Amino acid sequence: MMHYEKELPEHYHAAYTIDAADKKTGIILNVIGAVIMIVLILPAVFILRPWTGDIGKLSIGLLIVTVTLLVYLVLHELTHGAAYKLLTGQKLTFGLTATVAYCGVPNIYIYRTASLIALLAPFVVFDIVFGSAVIALQDPMNKFLAWLIFSIHVGGCVGDLYDTGLYLTRFRDKRTLMRDTGPKQTFYLPD
Repeated sequence: MMHYEKELPEHYHAAYTIDAADKKTGIILNVIGAVIMIVLILPAVFILRPWTGDIGKLSIGLLIVTVTLLVYLVLHELTHGAAYKLLTGQKLTFGLTATVAYCGVPNIYIYRTASLIALLAPFVVFDIVFGSAVIALQDPMNKFLAWLIFSIHVGGCVGDLYDTGLYLTRFRDKRTLMRDTGPKQTFYLPD
């Protein structure tokens, strides 16, 4: 099965575009992501009460969280890239703007199923990785720090989840194509 087209087929039209590098769109997505993070973090703060432990340990833990999140940011985009590369074999682009980190395959048009796999790959992989850490860790402070990373991961997937939501609600036709330049995705439908 072909997962992409090199050229936009005849009788297709652009149906919707989202550009996370656009300042307004980027701010909206980042605010929604922050709200998701806060909603997920607040219960853990009150249940695990990480401030009741050693403050020095908490400070070191937060430094580790910061480094982990920087590494995760790169791994998140590489996971998109690995899925795209496996499904298409095409050249990838990576980048970072003021509002978004991204991976794209700008020179092709990707079919819905392949696009969904690439969109959801980091969400699924890192839900398992970070969720396992939350479950495995027993110390309340370490469990909280793992939950903090998990929460930031989920909030950071807001753009991927938005595109997935579009596929599940608005672009259900398996012939839907998407051009993903990285920060900008354009959905195409047959006429």
